[in-house]
Amino acid sequence: MDIWQRKPYQEIESEVLVVGGGSAGVTAAIAAAREGATTLLVERYGFLGGISTQVLDTFYGFYTPGSHPRKVVGGIPDEVVEALAQYNAMLIRPNTYGAGNGITYNPEILKIIWETLAIQARVKILFHALAVEVSVNQQRIETVIVATKSGVFRIRPCVIVDASGDADIAALAGVPYESAAHGPVQALTTTFRLLNVDIQRATQVSKKELHERMAQAIAEGAYDLPRREGSVHITPLPGVMATNMTRVVEVDPTDIEQLSHAEIEGRRQALEYFRFLRERVPGYEHAHLAGLSIQIGVRESRRIFGQYRLTREDVLTARKFEDAIAQCGAPIEEHHAGKDTRWEYLPEGETYHIPYRCLLPRNCEGLIVAGRCLSADHDAHASVRSMGQCMAMGQAAGIAAAWAAQHNTSPTEVPIFWLRERLCQIGAILD
Repeated sequence: MDIWQRKPYQEIESEVLVVGGGSAGVTAAIAAAREGATTLLVERYGFLGGISTQVLDTFYGFYTPGSHPRKVVGGIPDEVVEALAQYNAMLIRPNTYGAGNGITYNPEILKIIWETLAIQARVKILFHALAVEVSVNQQRIETVIVATKSGVFRIRPCVIVDASGDADIAALAGVPYESAAHGPVQALTTTFRLLNVDIQRATQVSKKELHERMAQAIAEGAYDLPRREGSVHITPLPGVMATNMTRVVEVDPTDIEQLSHAEIEGRRQALEYFRFLRERVPGYEHAHLAGLSIQIGVRESRRIFGQYRLTREDVLTARKFEDAIAQCGAPIEEHHAGKDTRWEYLPEGETYHIPYRCLLPRNCEGLIVAGRCLSADHDAHASVRSMGQCMAMGQAAGIAAAWAAQHNTSPTEVPIFWLRERLCQIGAILD
């Protein structure tokens, strides 16, 4: 007998089910609930935010790169940033590699902000809940099985937003996708924070000097540093610096054995990079390791095939679309298996559009995706995966899901002119 047939189910019905409480998922849930849809958000950790509170401390993608930054993300994301500012828990700083201004924040405060906004919108949240199976009837998902400490729940939603990052629901439903098994996949990174840093001296070390010191240390055979670049940046906390330095390559993040090995390797590398900073870089002589990322940072795993597939050419030519639900000016930032990172920039001050069709999977009704599992090729994905764009996709997906649920139809039937108008009404920046 199948294990799911033996387990007693607890039944839940919800107009909108959002799977994954990262920056895309929680924004989608807030948006859907504010539209009046009963909304359930399931998250496998005990807090919201995903990569934004587990791994990173900076929102990228809000601004275009270049000499005249332009803000291109708005709406619910603005409320998040405003709340961080009220707590004096954020600052705006230039990206180390010229990818536009980043909004650096205190992740612990952000956890509470995400929760507060979701609760105020009347989102029902299930923490420590993992979606493990779906049932499909005529290319439509009828139920989602969620495993929890309280037992197994069978959820019957009208519409599902897959914001799992790894496109877990789409994959379970048979939606075609690309993954590490089909081509290149970006490297994974374990970030870490340092306290008791002499900020004044540390910030006087230029990127060029840091990389030269790193190259010399590697040449001497004194350190095992797989990536010969990376960055260290200031935070809103006094004496605290955050890093993005480690590189774990050739990993399929959807393979549990490979992912487990990557977690171990990432922490090993983090300790080595910490040792290098403390011993070889001014300002870090008395630093201490304050914390490692809760999980290793995954940049890329499954990328679904949707009604449209965003391409490298779309990005670099700043292509515009009539069904745009967000825009992006971030460069292609590809963390490959080598020692460096490949950067390719859009024309100065330009952006490309993210079409709504990239959120609509092929061969599955009642499902919409948001965040880094959207329909895009490898290079386009290396640009569009910024958290600012993930939030922008999330709010579009949430509004569309609510409309589809309330009209008893599929997200494919949402009128694009209405969706764009509604997004503009809440502050989204589409053009």
